[in-house]
Amino acid sequence: MAPSFDLWAKGSHKGTPVVVKMENPNWSMFELEGPSEDDFLIGNTPTGSREKARGKNAKQLTWVLLLKAHRAAGCLTSLGSAFVSLGSAVRRRVASGRTDADSTSSNENKTVKTSFYNCIKVFLWLSLLLLGFEIAEYFKGWHFDAPKLQLQYVFTSPYGVRDVFDWVYTRWVLIRVEYLAPPLQFLSNFCIVLFLIQSLDRLILCLGCFWIRLKKIKPIPKQDAVADLESGENGFFPMVLVQIPMCNEKEVYQQSIGAVCNLDWPKSKILIQILDDSDDPTTQLLIKEEVHKWQQEGVNIVYRHRIIRDGYKAGNLKSAMGCSYVKDCEFVAIFDADFQPTPDFLKRTVPHFKDNEDVGLVQARWSFVNKDENLLTRLQNINLAFHFEVEQQVNGIFLNFFGFNGTAGVWRIKALEESGGWLERTTVEDMDIAVRAHLKGWKFVFLNDVECQCEVPESYEAYRKQQHRWHSGPMQLFRLCLPDIIRAKISVWKKFNLIFLFFLLRKLILPFYSFTLFCIILPMTMFVPEAELPAWVVCYIPATMSFLNILPAPKSFPFIVPYLLFENTMSVTKFNAMISGLFQLGSAYEWVVTKKSGRSSEGDLVSLVEKKPKHHRVGSEPNLEEMKADLQQEQEQKARKKKHNRIYTKELSLAFLLLTASARSLLSAQGIHFYFLLFQGISFLLVGLDLIGEQVL
Repeated sequence: MAPSFDLWAKGSHKGTPVVVKMENPNWSMFELEGPSEDDFLIGNTPTGSREKARGKNAKQLTWVLLLKAHRAAGCLTSLGSAFVSLGSAVRRRVASGRTDADSTSSNENKTVKTSFYNCIKVFLWLSLLLLGFEIAEYFKGWHFDAPKLQLQYVFTSPYGVRDVFDWVYTRWVLIRVEYLAPPLQFLSNFCIVLFLIQSLDRLILCLGCFWIRLKKIKPIPKQDAVADLESGENGFFPMVLVQIPMCNEKEVYQQSIGAVCNLDWPKSKILIQILDDSDDPTTQLLIKEEVHKWQQEGVNIVYRHRIIRDGYKAGNLKSAMGCSYVKDCEFVAIFDADFQPTPDFLKRTVPHFKDNEDVGLVQARWSFVNKDENLLTRLQNINLAFHFEVEQQVNGIFLNFFGFNGTAGVWRIKALEESGGWLERTTVEDMDIAVRAHLKGWKFVFLNDVECQCEVPESYEAYRKQQHRWHSGPMQLFRLCLPDIIRAKISVWKKFNLIFLFFLLRKLILPFYSFTLFCIILPMTMFVPEAELPAWVVCYIPATMSFLNILPAPKSFPFIVPYLLFENTMSVTKFNAMISGLFQLGSAYEWVVTKKSGRSSEGDLVSLVEKKPKHHRVGSEPNLEEMKADLQQEQEQKARKKKHNRIYTKELSLAFLLLTASARSLLSAQGIHFYFLLFQGISFLLVGLDLIGEQVL
C-alpha cells in the first residue's frame, strides 16, 4: 500500500487537511474533512490565531495548486506519449505499404472497387482545386456570408472584373448558381426526407421498446411446459438436434463444443452434429479428437465433414439436415463456432414451442466476451445492443417476425421443411429462411433475457468483411423474394412491413443516405454554398439518433461521439456492399469467415475447471498430443506472419476530401459544418490508417 502522511499533524485541525498519497508516476489527493465552524467565526478568533490560520490555509492552497499542476503535467505527458505511439503506428503503416488492394482474400469485386475508388478520387482532386480558387479569391476580397454568396461581389466595378483570375472565378460562381446548385439542392432535400423517415422509424422502435419495459412485456411459455421440465425425465423433453457449423475455426472449436456438450438436457433426447467444413488438415484433426473425447464421456455427438463444400454455411446445414437420423428430431438448435450457450439454454427456449404450433423459431440475444477489448469492439457492442434490445425485441413482440440471426436460435424442423429448407442462393441464408417462413405463416419469438455469449471482430479488416456480407446479402435476397412477397397470401400490412420497412428502409435507404448525405453532399455544399444543408441535419438530429441508439448500452455513453462518427465512416463499406448486392456484382456472392480470437467467457472457464474428463481416449496414436501441439504451433506461426494492419484507400481519400471541405467551411464561417467535417475527416483518417481496431506489432 502506498505510504501517506499528514503535513499538519501537529496543532488543531482547522481548515482543510490534505493527505498526499504517493503513487508512481502521479500523486493523488484525498480531502479528509472540511473546514470547522471556528474557521468561519472570524470575529471571535484571536488575532494571532487568525493570522496563523491564514498562513496555514495559504500553505495548503499552495500544496493543492502544486499537486494540481503535477497532475496536469502527468496528463500532458500521457497525451504526448499517446501522440508519439500514434505517430509510430502511422509510420509503420506507410513504411509497410500494405493496402486493402493487396488483400488476397478481399471479397470486393475489383472492377467495382476501382470505379468506386476513382469516383472518390475525382471528388477529392476537384475539391482541392476549388479550395485553391476559394482561398485565392478570399484574400482578394471576395468575402461572403455562410451559406449564401452575396452576388454583389461578382462584379467589382461597373466596367467588369479586375483581372483574368477574377473573370474565371466569376464564371465559376455563375455556373454553380445556374447549373450545379439546383440539382445538388434537390439531391440534398431528397436525402433529408429519407433521413427524417428513417429517424422516425427509429424513434417509433425506441418508443415500442420503452412501452415493453414500462409494461414488463415478455414472452412467457405455458405453465405446464415449465412444470414438465421441472418434473424430471418424464417431462416435456422433445428430441433436439444441435448443430455447430464451422470452417477453419481452430481458435474457438473447443469452447463451443464444450458448451453444447454441457447443455442440461436428457442425453437420450439430444443429438449434437459438428459440421466441419475445414480444409485445413490440422483443424480437422483437432476437431475430430475433441468430438471423440466427448463421445468417450457418453455424449451423443457426431462429426461430419463434407468432401464437396458447396454453398458455404447454407450448404453445410442443408447437407446435415439430409441425414436419416434427423427425422427423429423435432427441433434444431444452431450455434456458430464462437458461441457458448449456457447449460440451461434449451430449458429456457424449447418450452415456448409447447402448445404453440404456429411458433417456428425462438431466438436468443447475443452478448460479447470481448466487448471491452478495444474501441472497435465497444462501438460494435453499441450497435448490436440496439439491434437486439430494440429492433428484434419490438418486432418480435408486436409483429411476431424478425430476421433470424443465424445462430443462438431454435427452429421447429417442420417450419424449416415447409419453408423450403436451407438455400445457397444468398450469403444471408438466415434472413432468407426467416422471410420464407414468415410468408408461410410461422411466428417467431425473441427472448431478450436469454443470452448466448460470443465474440465480435477485433480487427477492422474482419469487421469490414463481415459488414460487407451483412449488407450485400439482404439486397440479393430482396431481388429474389420480391415476387414471392407480392404473391404471398398475407395481409397488406405484412407485405408493407417486409418490402418498405424490413428491406427498403433498414437495408437500402439507411446506407444510401448515410453515405450520400454526410460523405458526398455535405462536403460539396461547402464548395457550392448556394445549396444549403441546415445545421439541424448535420448536428442535432444525428446526435439525437445516436443518443437513442446508445440507450440500450448505457455504460457506453462516453463513446457517443466516436459512435456517431464511426457509423458515418462505415457507410462507405455498407454503401458499396449494398450496390454489389442490388446489382448482383461478383463480390455479393463471396463468403469470408469472420476471424475469431478464441476468448472464453468467465462461465466457460469455470465449467472447464469444475468438469474434468472422466477418462482419456484409449488406444490413441502414440505421441498424438505432441503432434497436435506441433501442428498447432506451426499454424499459429504462419498466421502471425500473414497478420498485419493495412491502409484503406477509400477511407483515406474520403478523409482528405472531408478535411479539405472543412478548410473551405472556415472561409464562410460555418461553425457546426466545420467541426462536423473536421472530426468526421479525422475519423476517416484513423480508420483509413487502421488505427481503430486490433493493432499488430
